[in-house]
Amino acid sequence: MANRAQIRTSSSALIAMIADEDTITGFLLAGVGNVDLRRKTNYLIVDSKTTVKQIEDAFKEFTTREDIAIVLISQYVANMVRFLVDSYNKPIPAILEIPSKDHPYDPAHDSVLSRVKYLFSTESVASGRR
Repeated sequence: MANRAQIRTSSSALIAMIADEDTITGFLLAGVGNVDLRRKTNYLIVDSKTTVKQIEDAFKEFTTREDIAIVLISQYVANMVRFLVDSYNKPIPAILEIPSKDHPYDPAHDSVLSRVKYLFSTESVASGRR
């Protein structure tokens, strides 16, 4: 248990978001938004003017911050930085791909689902079941 990643309990852990404006607005209305003393937010609104570099930087920032437990990223945005999402392998913060209203969810591109399928296929081969 000593090697397990731990979420800080002295303060609450945050959910970070990288998504389109409508998705971010919905989560902000639900109370997920946060702005710290340095004026840093826990979200990035992706629109037509947002560069891939900005998305990469936000993803790297959110996955290295100690106060974030989950990163929600719209699947179409995750596809723009797929190499980062697929290479990320830490349990905390967890990366979850979500659909947006303009881009339907495609399970074939979901990194979490593909890892689960891989694990189950490996286990079934190892145990002799298919």
